[in-house]
Amino acid sequence: MGDILVGTCSWTDRELVGSGWYPVDRRDAEGRLRHYAERFPVVEVDASYYALPGERNSRLWAERTPDGFVFDVKAFSLLTGHPTRSAVMPDGLPADSRDPAVLDAVWARFAAGIAPLRRAGRLGGVLFQFPPWFRPGARAEAFLADTARRTEGWPVSVEFRHPDWWREGRAEATRALLARYAMAAVAVDMVQSLPSSLPPVVHVTSPRLSVVRFHGRSTAWGTGSKEDRFRHAYDEGELAEWVPRLERAAGQVEQLHVLFNNCCGDAAVRAAETMARLLGLSSPADRPGPFVPFRQDPLPGGPPGVPPRPRRPQRQEHEHSDR
Repeated sequence: MGDILVGTCSWTDRELVGSGWYPVDRRDAEGRLRHYAERFPVVEVDASYYALPGERNSRLWAERTPDGFVFDVKAFSLLTGHPTRSAVMPDGLPADSRDPAVLDAVWARFAAGIAPLRRAGRLGGVLFQFPPWFRPGARAEAFLADTARRTEGWPVSVEFRHPDWWREGRAEATRALLARYAMAAVAVDMVQSLPSSLPPVVHVTSPRLSVVRFHGRSTAWGTGSKEDRFRHAYDEGELAEWVPRLERAAGQVEQLHVLFNNCCGDAAVRAAETMARLLGLSSPADRPGPFVPFRQDPLPGGPPGVPPRPRRPQRQEHEHSDR
């Protein structure tokens, strides 16, 4: 059985900070992260989608978290074909993903930004969430091949938002495509009544990692404000539906990351706490010894990654960065 790590998508979301979940004396940048990491073993960095991650922030995050804590970093918008504001582009470069020189420069900046996490053994994965218009076809497959080439050695997960990727008759080809590049398919929980709804199925495509993201079940998904899209408080029954699926997936991978993206107030952290309890997982503070993540591939010229560890049972920022 692989390790199941449960956490949330961002620890710096304004609504979470304002919800009262953080103690009064731990509301500065360092205090928030330390408080979060005492309760969960994984977090998703969403700020890296809106602006390229910085090496200084990555170093601080590694320094402020315990051994074994990992960060899943969301890929910068330009690298997944999303519209990107010129104001966040480095060195005055145009936000033009069709320009090979621009792409090379942005990829280099992104890789440098997450390098401290890789060196510290804290990079849980890099999430490539593709836009709804990224549909199956030759162009998309070429894009994925280029992404695989540029991310060789990284733990990578892929979330498709166009439903055709997982339609009946297409799903097996999608699984094979991601498996070819050892990319983890991201499963999602979302409302099932929309034309864009994706099925709640976990497709294991990498022996190293699998990821499930809980977006909430708002019918405003894809429309309205961020608060409308993500406003959902999971009840225990909704979460319990997923326990058998998660346990089956964990039996096929080294790590399964379960991340809650219903970031309205403290809804995500409360759902994560409930899911961890349903799965019989201990909190980081309750573990008898240091938790060691799966091996990190070493960087050229950098220290070696974390070596493989023996198995042991473990059960019984949306739009701003955290400096």
